[in-house]
Amino acid sequence: MSDTLKTTISTVKRGPKRAQYDVATAHQIIDATLLCHIGQQMNDQVFVTPTCHWREGDYLYWHAHSKARNTHGAVKEAHKVCINICELDGLVLARSAFHHSVNYRSVTLFGVPENIEDYDEKVRHFELFINKVSPNRWSQLRPVNEQEVLATGLVRIKIDEASVKLRAEGAIDDAEDMDWPVWAGVMPLEKHWQPVQQDSHQTETYPEPIPPKAF
Repeated sequence: MSDTLKTTISTVKRGPKRAQYDVATAHQIIDATLLCHIGQQMNDQVFVTPTCHWREGDYLYWHAHSKARNTHGAVKEAHKVCINICELDGLVLARSAFHHSVNYRSVTLFGVPENIEDYDEKVRHFELFINKVSPNRWSQLRPVNEQEVLATGLVRIKIDEASVKLRAEGAIDDAEDMDWPVWAGVMPLEKHWQPVQQDSHQTETYPEPIPPKAF
């Protein structure tokens, strides 16, 4: 795979100085997040569906019910989907309202979803997903059964047509506003997992799950 993403339709035209097209940065953002939004069009209606995702190699994967719009429907229609992943890192407070902004990392991907039907491959990817949600958890769980695997759709798109946008800097004000008497700078956002809350139906004490690195 090339180190540079395709830019045929995904070249950033507004705010191009914040755009990047390198694969490594796209992979890092994908791996550091748990939630994406899948945009697709079916029967002249546009839909956006939030779902969790994971990556293996050059492909982004997601799952849903085998008859869901964003799995079965996406493959059946064979239409391109647009997927956005975005992480907010901070608020940028400037001296004027116009120059307020946010620090963020964002990937927008394009592709035609490909269905994964092989039973063993589906199970392997469900393990990858669960272990992204909580490392090493899959081996502790009740094994999946055939009905569950068949009821779950698994699709992927190749990470080759995409664009990356990010901002990681302070306030940028006009020169004539630099002495305006108001606080300016960045209000960073840092997320933390809170203490776990065990299921009230459990009477036994078990080792606590390992929190994911992604959000």
